[in-house]
This record gives sequence, structure tokens and C-alpha cells, in this order.
Amino acid sequence: MIELEHRYASTLSWQKLTISADQRAALMQQTPAIVWFTGLSGAGKSTIADLVEQRLFALRHHTMLLDGDNLRHGLSRDLGFTDADRVENIRRTAEAAKLMSMAGLIVICSLISPFRAERQMACELTAPVTFFEIFVDTPLEECIRRDPKGLYAKSRAGRLRNLTGIDSPYEPPEQPDLRLATLQADAEALADRVLALLRQHGVVRSEALPRFGAAARAVS
Repeated sequence: MIELEHRYASTLSWQKLTISADQRAALMQQTPAIVWFTGLSGAGKSTIADLVEQRLFALRHHTMLLDGDNLRHGLSRDLGFTDADRVENIRRTAEAAKLMSMAGLIVICSLISPFRAERQMACELTAPVTFFEIFVDTPLEECIRRDPKGLYAKSRAGRLRNLTGIDSPYEPPEQPDLRLATLQADAEALADRVLALLRQHGVVRSEALPRFGAAARAVS
């Protein structure tokens, strides 16, 4: 794991809040969790993550999807693709996911996140929130064939450096909570597998909650 310099002041203290994370979750009537997708560029992470959020939304769960590319347009726009910058990107994403989960959300993160130690860091940073590591397992050759963003073509042409899987390493999870083999099933079926995992752990409700208006009419 890459050690980064601590820049915060030693005079800082933690401000205790009156409303707890459990109270926020209870208000939303759901169990917060972090669902962390990892895999090579072109593996299918964003597609599957988006389908998972659609399914959760249909069940009236409160969610947020943190996509790696989108984060680099804002939260991590100052970062490049050195190993140190990749680690910092993961740290920032994990901290943001933790804050959202403390607000009661189910947070879906979709990042290459190539290093095992930094994925473990993300898990530890977000504790005690339940953390699911989902490995979107697609062979490099298939990712190169798909190349939806043209990154592999740029790398071959010498116009892109530090591309994960080519000239920067990717360390696949050794014991992920779920492995999704994209050559064996389509994205819809793989999203269903993620929902099944979340349901097994009590994160996903079996049916959608009624809308507020419908609930009010039923009471009256």
C-alpha cells in the first residue's frame, strides 16, 4: 500500500453529532451498504452498476452511484493516473461513499481500483458500513476487443501511458464477495446476481414500499 503524506492539522477534533447514522437509516427504512465494483476498463462495471441502481430504485431504495469517470470530472479532477493518484482517488471515493452511507444511502461505486491493498483500505475506511467487493471479471483480450472508450487503441498507438492491464498492473480480488464472469452471462443476469447477494444480506427489501400518497390514502 502506498503511504501518502498526512496534511491535516493535529489540532482537529471530531465533532459529535446528535442524529446517528442508525437514525438516518431508520428514517429511510433501509440498510445502508457500499457496493464496490472493480475490474478492468471495458469489463462492464458501469453497465452492471447502473442496472443494479435501477433495480434498487424500482424497489424504492435510496441510492447513489459513484462512477469513476464521473468522479474525475469533479471530486478527483486534480488527479492523474500515477499509482499515488490512483490511491488518492480510491481514498476520496471511499470517504464520499462513507458519508453518503451515513446519511442512509446504498452507495454503488464503480472504479477500476486496481490495487488489492487500496480496495482493502476502502473497506476499512468505510467501516462499520457493510462493504461488498464485486469483481467484474472480463479477460483483458475481451476488454481490448470491446474498447468502448478507445483507451486500448490509444495505448497501442503510444498516445496513452499507465493504462491498467497494459503498462500498469491490475490485481484481481482473491476473495471477492461476488465474481461476475461477463463472458458467461449478460449484464441483466449479472445485475440480478448482485441483487440476490444484497437480498441475502438483508440490504434489499423483497418488495417496494408504497408511495407516500398511496400510504396516506390507505390509512384514511
